[in-house]
Amino acid sequence: MTSQKIITIDVDVTSLSSAVDKVVNLTDSHKGAYVCVSNVHMCMETFDSLSFRSVVNQADLVIPDGKPLSIAQKLLGHKTAAQVRGQDIMNALCELSGKKSLNIGFYGGSSDSVLELVQSNLRKQYPDIQITYSFSPPFRSLTDDEDSKVVAEINNSKVDVLFVGIGCPKQEIWMAEHKEQLHCVMLGVGAAFDFIAGNKKHAPRWIQKIGLEWLFRLLSEPKRLWKRYLKQNPRFIWYFALQLLRQAFSRKS
Repeated sequence: MTSQKIITIDVDVTSLSSAVDKVVNLTDSHKGAYVCVSNVHMCMETFDSLSFRSVVNQADLVIPDGKPLSIAQKLLGHKTAAQVRGQDIMNALCELSGKKSLNIGFYGGSSDSVLELVQSNLRKQYPDIQITYSFSPPFRSLTDDEDSKVVAEINNSKVDVLFVGIGCPKQEIWMAEHKEQLHCVMLGVGAAFDFIAGNKKHAPRWIQKIGLEWLFRLLSEPKRLWKRYLKQNPRFIWYFALQLLRQAFSRKS
């Protein structure tokens, strides 16, 4: 699988089916691995932080969840580049759970009641899903003893795929810190739990296809998201334009 650097983040050029196959193959080793679901926000977080850049670029897979990233890959010469939404890969893995005997776990969410709704809705959609672990951590750092208990419970539950929803960049840092301790593949899925629980609405498919899902989310949660989009989107356009210009000049020379 080829990766393409977009400003400072290495994003794999992939498809939904290839990304799912990669995750399933990673579960076969029963070793810790993690997948980053990248978008403009994550791209600029890696630009601003060397340590976070290292966390993301050392992931076992980085998928282009944000439409601007798959468009960037195309502009950089990868004609087959495609958007791979985190929600779509999550749904695909949940659907495969029963067929492939994949044990699913959840770490994150705003409360236990949200995770209960997530599990209930997923069981309705995928009756054969195998859910063996679920935990909504408190809004504070866990103590060493609490963290050790979480690790033991995840491993004892024989989780194959752990969905981690505690927000970027916190979830990516958590996954990297726990890679050597856990025996599963972790996917950072951000707000996916709230979407599945029904607390947040998905953008219609036509909005997703034209790359304006971010605008839909901004209009849905203006108070929470306006600062992020106002700061990050213009910076992304500027620095990516510079990257395109550098590439064009290097080809001419």
